[in-house]
Amino acid sequence: MESLGELLKRTPMGSEALRRSAELMDGLLADPLVERFRAKYPELDTNTIRLNLNRFYQYVKEYRNCERCPGLDLCPNDFEGHYTMLSCENANGEVRLYDRKVSCKKFIARQNEEQIRSRVRSFYIDETALRNGYSAEEIITNDLGRMEAVGQLLEYIDRTKEQGLQASGLYLEGHFGTGKTFLMCYMLHELAKAGYSGVIVYMPDFVEDLKAMMHEPGKLKETVDMMKETDLLIFDDIGAENLSPWVRDHVMGGILNYRMQRKPTFYTSNLDLDAMEQHFSFTSKEGDDRHKGERLMERIRPYVDVIRVTGTNKRKR
Repeated sequence: MESLGELLKRTPMGSEALRRSAELMDGLLADPLVERFRAKYPELDTNTIRLNLNRFYQYVKEYRNCERCPGLDLCPNDFEGHYTMLSCENANGEVRLYDRKVSCKKFIARQNEEQIRSRVRSFYIDETALRNGYSAEEIITNDLGRMEAVGQLLEYIDRTKEQGLQASGLYLEGHFGTGKTFLMCYMLHELAKAGYSGVIVYMPDFVEDLKAMMHEPGKLKETVDMMKETDLLIFDDIGAENLSPWVRDHVMGGILNYRMQRKPTFYTSNLDLDAMEQHFSFTSKEGDDRHKGERLMERIRPYVDVIRVTGTNKRKR
C-alpha cells in the first residue's frame, strides 16, 4: 500500500502542498528563534520538528506578534494577551514537544489593575481619579505649595505598608481645589496595591441618598455595613452636606462608633476640626445642639492626624 506522501506527490494539489510545507519547514529551521530553541534542546531532531510543524509555526508567529505588539485590545494572537511557549523533554529516549499558553506582561498588568480597582469602591466620586495610578514624583511636583502635606501623606502610606492598618486616619483640611480628594485617591490606589480595600464617599450627595434609603432598609444596611467593614473609609468634602439628626446620630454615629477602635477613617474638608464640631451641632430640624456635635467629634478628633493642605486652587486653571 502506497504512503500518503506518495499519493500526495502524484496529485497536483498534493504536490503543491508538499512544496509549501517544505518551504515552511526551511523557513522555520532558519528562523533565529527556532535556532536558539534547538541550541537549548540539542536532542530535538529535524523529524520531530517536521511532526510538530504547526506548533513551531504558532510559536514563531505569536512571538513576532508580541515583538510588534499593537496593544492588548488589538492583540493578534489566538488567545488575547497570551503567547505560545514551547518546551522539550526526553522520555526514555523519545523526544516529546509540549506547548502552553503564557500570559504576556501587558495582560498581567491589566489583571493587576483590575484587582486593584476591585478593592476600591467610590460613591459620587469622579472615577478618573481612581483609575489613574499617579507616581509619588507627580504628586509632589504637581503643586510645590502642598509639598509638606504630600510628605506627611507618603509617610502614612509607607507606614501602613510596613506596619499594617494604623489606629488613626487622616484629616485633610484646606481651601477649595487644593487637591485633597486627589491625594486621598492616590492613597487608596497605593494601598489597594498592598491588598487593602477602600471606600470613598462624596458626602453632600451621599447624605441626600441616605434620606431615600430610609425606605429601603436592605440597601441601607448593606451600604452601612460595607462602610463599617472596609479597611479604609474616606468621607470626602465632609462639612458641605446638609445633615439631618438621623444621618448624624444613627448613620454617621453608628459607622464611626464601629470603626474608631478597629479601622482608620479619613476625611477631606474645607473646615478645621473646631468648625466641623459646630457644623455637626446644627441641623435644620433641631437647630443647635452642641452636645450632639461634641458626641460625634469624639469619634473623629482622637482618631485622626490633621494635615493642612495648602497650595493653589486647581479648579480655577
